[in-house]
Amino acid sequence: MEINFNKNNDGLVPAIIQDATTKNVLMLGYMNADAYQKTLDTKKVTFFSRTKNRLWTKGEESGNFLNLVEIKNDCDKDTLLITVDPVGPTCHKGSDTCWNESNEQSFGFLTKLENTIQNRKENQDDEKSYVASLFRKGINKVAQKVGEEAVEVVIEAKDDNEKLFLDESADLLFHYLILLQAKGYKLNDIVEVLKSRE
Repeated sequence: MEINFNKNNDGLVPAIIQDATTKNVLMLGYMNADAYQKTLDTKKVTFFSRTKNRLWTKGEESGNFLNLVEIKNDCDKDTLLITVDPVGPTCHKGSDTCWNESNEQSFGFLTKLENTIQNRKENQDDEKSYVASLFRKGINKVAQKVGEEAVEVVIEAKDDNEKLFLDESADLLFHYLILLQAKGYKLNDIVEVLKSRE
């Protein structure tokens, strides 16, 4: 891999550290050629510490290593994207990321939808909420709705109306997310089961 360590006249390139699983950005560090090579050799991310003026392997004191998964170079060959499997929190202040954020798996809009469903579950007295009304009716009603929506998806799959098929598929996924929370689970629990089957 060709890396332009001399672009900024200091022999360093920024190294963006990203969790290989969650895709969350964990931190930013700097590498020189020696830090890059040591990272490749040890499979533990090593930086050049500008404050200590030496190579520094993340986790060398705390044990919170960043185990190397992959290194990519950007289009200008002067910035690295390093995906890792982190061991423990990344930030020296004890948080998952250097932005004091949790390094949880996110599914974008589906995670936002799960959070809304959880809010409705916790606030079942909301008379205007369809989701809250399902939680009030109990697990049997929620499970029944998933069954109804699954049948509708099967019916629409056999027809040629793509819009109806997608609409019913969305209804099925929505009600399934409700059922998961009614049982005390989230989408990530299902993802972990699927991953265990690889």
